[in-house]
Amino acid sequence: MSTDASDATGVPDTADAVPLSGPRFRTDPALLYRRMRSEHGAVAPVLLDGDVPAWLVLGYRELHQVTGDPVLFSRDSELWNQWENIPDDWPLLPMIGRRQPSILYTVGERHRVRAAMISNALEAVDPHVLRGHAERFADELVDRLCAEGEADLVGDYAMLLPVRVLARLYGFSDEEGPALVTALNDMIDGRERAIAGQRHLATSMAALLADRKATPADDVASRMLADEGGFSEEEVAQDLMVMLAAGHQPTADWIGNSLRLMLTDDRFAASLFGGRNSVAEAMNEVLWEDTPTQNVAGRWATRDTRLGGRRVRAGDLVLLGLQGANSDPQVRTHGSALTGGNNAHFSFGHGEHRCPFPAQEVAEVIARTGIEVVLDRLPDIDLAVPAASLTRRPSPWLRGLTELPVRFTPTPAPKGASA
Repeated sequence: MSTDASDATGVPDTADAVPLSGPRFRTDPALLYRRMRSEHGAVAPVLLDGDVPAWLVLGYRELHQVTGDPVLFSRDSELWNQWENIPDDWPLLPMIGRRQPSILYTVGERHRVRAAMISNALEAVDPHVLRGHAERFADELVDRLCAEGEADLVGDYAMLLPVRVLARLYGFSDEEGPALVTALNDMIDGRERAIAGQRHLATSMAALLADRKATPADDVASRMLADEGGFSEEEVAQDLMVMLAAGHQPTADWIGNSLRLMLTDDRFAASLFGGRNSVAEAMNEVLWEDTPTQNVAGRWATRDTRLGGRRVRAGDLVLLGLQGANSDPQVRTHGSALTGGNNAHFSFGHGEHRCPFPAQEVAEVIARTGIEVVLDRLPDIDLAVPAASLTRRPSPWLRGLTELPVRFTPTPAPKGASA
């Protein structure tokens, strides 16, 4: 195994670097991470789109070191030593951008104040109100498909639920919800409608903030605008868009991945007949074994250092391998054992840039409610295709199903339900 993959220029050597793309992320990324760890150790050289070099941290302890030291491993993307090699149309620019005014790229005391603003705004959400919104929107979605006897629980359900709930919490009206769902999913798909989706989201957010500045209400947007940290409307708008995107897709994949596990693994069969403990156990197992957020970009080394036996140079991009660290055999000596109540996974990150606890709680309520409503309303639900035929999006960043076809006994929608 190589112990140093840096060349004289101070960036990862591309000779044995692993492309961070391709069908392996669709088929068996766990096997890929094991092979990478075997060949390269806890920190592996990888290539992003366009053969741009970076490091992927696969070791649990090494990832803890990176996320726990924001001084040595900064969130400031301006430090990157590869910017001169990045074209204006690089497909990962929305994920690894420059001079972005959102909390993602804020560091130091300003980040701490900004994170507190977001946490305070979310913490004020009444948990009973949150669950009520989640149940209502989940029931509306099930109403549309329950009479059909079959459905795709990804496209017809999971991908439609979280953004509707989050939009309502943030301050949007129920009437604005469907268009926001379309815009956000178009943006996440990254195809021909991505830019239009981003524009709609930005325009909608600006309109919401203008309205809430004139007429405050009991919602997340109003609380962020009222914060005493002195943030501009543009900063608040950027953070709300980040919160909406970061809260929607991983939560949708959490729902889809958990339902897949419960429909294909006998250990969780009790959940299909009303067992609520199994729902929580399945959700936690997914965070360990099949986490929606697989890899995160990233951190940038502020000076030359060593990490996991590698020589990392100032300005190198360090990617957070959340799933790789979760399955590190150095800490998961019995990797096949049920994870139970163990929450020491990296699925929500770690350190001062981790997902805020109130945001994590919101996501958990939405996901668990979404799963429970499906099981309550469609009690004899079953997978409609062989489990082995289920496919994933070929993304190294987010792991979710392309579809989850199911069948069930058709039942009429409740009287007065919206079609």
